Amino acid sequence: MVARDVFKRLSAGRPPPVEKAQDRSAAQKLLDWLQRWDKPTVCVRDIRIYGPGSLRNQKSATDAAEVLVKNGWLTPVQTRQGHKWRVIRKPIAQPTLATE
Repeated sequence: MVARDVFKRLSAGRPPPVEKAQDRSAAQKLLDWLQRWDKPTVCVRDIRIYGPGSLRNQKSATDAAEVLVKNGWLTPVQTRQGHKWRVIRKPIAQPTLATE
């Protein structure tokens, strides 16, 4: 019983799971790429074709874009074909996502 209490106390100060860090790094890669994207909107197809190599499947591209929506770098645009976002341009030299 004592060992369980020790492990609970040790795990209390641990960082968040690795999955969130991977999502954040994918979103950061997408944000870096969007700084070079010269069009006002971007869709999943654009991200999959022209974007970072780690975002070549639809789920990872959509998940990374949703993180950017939550952080104010993209706004959703209604379309019939699929996901599309308007790129929010901010005068920041090297933007980074805020850590939670």
